[in-house]
Amino acid sequence: METTANRNTAILMQLSVYTQYFIPLGNFIFPTLIWSLKKHDSKFVDYNGKQIINFQLSLFLYSLLLIIIAIPVILYTTLNDLSFNAVNEFHFINEQFSVEKITGIVTIAILAILILLAMKALEFFLIIYASVKNSNGENYNYPLTIKFIK
Repeated sequence: METTANRNTAILMQLSVYTQYFIPLGNFIFPTLIWSLKKHDSKFVDYNGKQIINFQLSLFLYSLLLIIIAIPVILYTTLNDLSFNAVNEFHFINEQFSVEKITGIVTIAILAILILLAMKALEFFLIIYASVKNSNGENYNYPLTIKFIK
């Protein structure tokens, strides 16, 4: 059975991720700060601190991979079959960018944005769920989390 102080610390650590909406990198700084200060006091706080930090690092990695994949695909779609002979001509944009090419670019961009938004919504609700689990004194394992800190 966990003490109320340990449960409150774990909840605060979970909810401190929301500082990312006010302070850049707050989702890494504040949970790490709370975890490093309180990890020696309780195994419960230590375990849940590792979980939240691993989850945030995993989301960052997934977002970075999505961007690394989406940008070259958008560039390839944009620059595919591009004729540089018409660069000095007045109708360069009209001749080089067809409706099909623009539709492909917009589709890829919208898909990447929707995936990022889905990840943020999932993060928002999983943090609330983990906080509720921590308030009951239960450990929570985030799904699809890479174990950076063991």
